[in-house]
Amino acid sequence: MSELILTEENFDQSVLQAEKLVLVDFWASWCGPCRMMAPVLDELAAEMDSVVIGKVNVDEQSSLAQRFNILSIPTFILFKKGEVIDQFSGAMAKQTFKDHIEKHLT
Repeated sequence: MSELILTEENFDQSVLQAEKLVLVDFWASWCGPCRMMAPVLDELAAEMDSVVIGKVNVDEQSSLAQRFNILSIPTFILFKKGEVIDQFSGAMAKQTFKDHIEKHLT
């Protein structure tokens, strides 16, 4: 599954009303760790069809960053049935990232 570009206009429907687990990546183009995580997210999006991976560019969607109190990037928030169920920040190994997601798939 490809990554979903999230905006103020499509966030509620794409994330809060989603049937699947949704991982939202809050990022910016100037952020080194964000750029490091991009290929990891691409791989996970291709491997894990049980989760939707969405991206919020905090420079373009500052209202969403404020809404979820994003203070550092990259920040990743997992949503299940419209509720925040996990949040973590920073660059990490692919397997660590995958472990964060998989513990919420049951």
